Amino acid sequence: QVQLVESGGGLVQTGGSLRLSCAASGSIFSINAMAWYRQAPGKQRELVAAIRSGGNTNYADSVKGRFRISRDNAQNTAYLQMNSLKPEDTAVYYCNAEIIGQVTRWVDDYWGQGTQVTVSS
Repeated sequence: QVQLVESGGGLVQTGGSLRLSCAASGSIFSINAMAWYRQAPGKQRELVAAIRSGGNTNYADSVKGRFRISRDNAQNTAYLQMNSLKPEDTAVYYCNAEIIGQVTRWVDDYWGQGTQVTVSS
């Protein structure tokens, strides 16, 4: 069993910063990629940022230069540093991880429960 637990969401003013964390735990052999998605009310879930085990990253155009994704492989944890936040960044942010199981050695996709980020104008 694998769990992803997110933390760090909250309410912040325009121009402020937040740091999200996503900790993976359970029967994990390795983690290929970790990513952050977000879903605003009435909109589809979208990829915000992703990072592979080797450190390669990619970002949505809307967050480039403002957000930074990182990971601690030893702790199976990913972070999303969000700076210069805008009201349009308001959404529920979800952590996603592509994990190889310790026992099965299968690759499975896991999601966290989501954390609310609200940016006030």
